[in-house]
Amino acid sequence: MPIDESLPFLPVSIAILTVSDSRDLASDKSGAILAERIGGAGHRLHSRQIVRDEADAIEAVLRGWIADGEVDVGITTGGTGITGRDVTPEAFARVLEKEITGFGELFRMLSYQKIGTSTIQSRAIGGVAGGTYLFALPGSSGAVKDGWDDILRFQLDARHKPCNLVELMPRLQEHLK
Repeated sequence: MPIDESLPFLPVSIAILTVSDSRDLASDKSGAILAERIGGAGHRLHSRQIVRDEADAIEAVLRGWIADGEVDVGITTGGTGITGRDVTPEAFARVLEKEITGFGELFRMLSYQKIGTSTIQSRAIGGVAGGTYLFALPGSSGAVKDGWDDILRFQLDARHKPCNLVELMPRLQEHLK
């Protein structure tokens, strides 16, 4: 995946939400991995928090990010499985204006190469709402690494060719004009 070094790097502001009934900031390995990788890539970490596996609580955070003009991208980790308490995709469905279907498809394709058919248990999802990109990754540290290292770090780099999500940011709300 080519990076055009002749172009300037444009940092984006990224918020992280860990969805978990059992973790706190001290035990949130996946959130810590994301925060480290976001900073290491040169982006700004806007905020990092944890909420329980409850759709209303997740939705409230997503809507807060959308309303906050300083959040360009929100990434959640956790709650994308298929058990009764996994409700992150349902919360996303309440707020997304447009789903980026290729994100979940690509995540599962890449994940299949590492964990085989177990990838069908992931409901990773991406989309956009109110000019803010939103991505939901599974809660495992491996899944977070895969989602960031293999997809998001490239798509959130304005120098990535042939295209990237950053270059589309000025146009995400053109339908409102």
